[in-house]
Amino acid sequence: MPTLIKSRYPVVRIASAALAAQLAAQLAGCASGPQRNPADPLEPLNRATFRFNDVLDRNIAQPVARGYIRLVPRPIRTGVENFFSNLGDVVVMANDFLQLDFRHGMNDMMRIATNTSFGLLGVLDVATPAGLEKRSQDFGLTLGHYGVPSGPYLVLPLFGPSTFRDGIGFGVDQFADPVTYTDTAWRNSLWGANFVSTRARYLNATNLLEQAALDRYLFVRDGYLGRRQAQLNEGKEEALPDYGNEGKAPAGASPAEAPPAQPAAGTPVPQQK
Repeated sequence: MPTLIKSRYPVVRIASAALAAQLAAQLAGCASGPQRNPADPLEPLNRATFRFNDVLDRNIAQPVARGYIRLVPRPIRTGVENFFSNLGDVVVMANDFLQLDFRHGMNDMMRIATNTSFGLLGVLDVATPAGLEKRSQDFGLTLGHYGVPSGPYLVLPLFGPSTFRDGIGFGVDQFADPVTYTDTAWRNSLWGANFVSTRARYLNATNLLEQAALDRYLFVRDGYLGRRQAQLNEGKEEALPDYGNEGKAPAGASPAEAPPAQPAAGTPVPQQK
């Protein structure tokens, strides 16, 4: 028996080395294959975190959210959503002012004042019908506004898709969140209620994702990065080609320098003598 065991040790080592080599090759192929996105150099790690989050979501978050929808009437759920949306406007307002966007910052301030006073602490959204726009801002976008690059894509445990810049921004935003400064028991309860309410609101989006995406990781990653870039470009004017100046003189040119006008189709052209 001892001889038999000794003879098997090299086989075990060889098999273990082969398995490790295969796993390393798969990870390297995932990170450097033809489908590799330069914005996602940590794709193997991100995929592992994505799977971890997915297991928690399927087994804990989704069942709790479905139970919440079954037990809580729709008007109450809407009131909960409005309440946390009103608290979130404080973070939005702070970041609008940090970006020196005083017009939208004042709009956010008026939303908070209106919904807090006339909307029963935000349970009723009376600001939107009054013409006060609901906006989305965070410190990650504030950093991007001042030219800080997003850095690599990063999937955070429990919190999901992010980037290095947005991860830092998420931490900073907690200092502007009023919930952070409540008693510990209240803070944890409010965070939990907000999480369940948010997860319940996006259950239909999860079902759509299951049906539409062949690779859910890529779908979520590309969607997140595209949305963040669109938010960063919001309000920026892009130069468009001017198709209306054909046949017209450039600005400052004399009429003699203008290109000759082209006759309309079917118009006889006079013969030069």
